[in-house]
Parts: sequence; C-alpha cells; structure tokens
Amino acid sequence: MPYITTPDDVPGIRGLMNFRPDAALALNQLVQALLVDDASMTRGERELIATFVSSRNECTFCMRSHGAIAAHLPGCNEQTVKAVWADYNTAPVSDKMKALLRVADKVRINGNQVTLDDINNARAQGANDMDIHDTVLIAGAFCMFNRYVDGLGATTPDDPAFYNLVAEQRAKEGYLTKSVLMK
Repeated sequence: MPYITTPDDVPGIRGLMNFRPDAALALNQLVQALLVDDASMTRGERELIATFVSSRNECTFCMRSHGAIAAHLPGCNEQTVKAVWADYNTAPVSDKMKALLRVADKVRINGNQVTLDDINNARAQGANDMDIHDTVLIAGAFCMFNRYVDGLGATTPDDPAFYNLVAEQRAKEGYLTKSVLMK
C-alpha cells in the first residue's frame, strides 16, 4: 500500500501518477522520448537499460515492468532480460550493449564514475554519441523513477500476468496512452 493516499488502487507508478496527473504527463512524455520515439538504439535495447538499472537499484516494480516490456519487443526475450539482470557481462547481448550497460551502471551509482575510457570503450564497440547520450539519460531517469516508486511505497504486484498485460500495452502503444493524455 502506498505511503500516500492515491485516488485509486492502481498498482505501481501509475497509481502514484494518478495522484499528480500534471506531473504524470511530463514523466510519461520523458519516458516516451527516451524509450519509444526514434533513436539509434532499438526500443528493446533501451528497455533493457531501464530494466537493468531498475534491477541494480532493487526496484522490483520497474525491473519487472520494463523487463516484461523488453521481452515483448523484437530482438529481445525473457531469457535475455533475466541474463542481463543476473550478469550483463555474460548475457547474450552485443559487446556494444555490454559497454553501454557498464556506463549505465556507473551512472546509476554516481555519474562522476563514468570515465573517458568507458565512453571510448563504448565507441570502440560501435556506440555512437546518441547511444551514449541516451544510455546516460535513461540510467539517470530510471534512478529517479525507481526512487519515486520505492520512496512512496508503490504497490508491487507479485503476479507475472500483471506485468505481461502492462508490457503488451506499452510495447504496442508506448507511454502516452489515452488514459494519460486525458487527465
């Protein structure tokens, strides 16, 4: 149960967003730009960064939500998501993705930990400036989202079917759904 009184029983971040629809719109626009709109990385790669950061931050709701979304997108599946959670260095992802996840993990801890060597390594593995930029921004944004969800004690369902249902919708429609835009 959330630490604040929300207007409904919607679990996770959506319930918290219903408390402040004006902030919800801005947050959903940000996540739409980061994870859905055109970019040099695929949607699946960007969702993998989001779920990876959330797993390292121990934010179960975001980890499971974005892991399920990644698994619904082309080029990704549940086994890949779980492998990234366990150890991205041995996960079946590209060397470029491993280098970007290394950058994301450092951003998650403290942005000052990212070094020029980390950036040069990502470039050597094929990352371009947009990949690097978006990785850092996704990692930073998901630290904020994770703290929002956990800091307000959002309800975190245990049922994998919940995450699968949400994932199907987000994979098809993105984050600016009618329910978000009409508030």
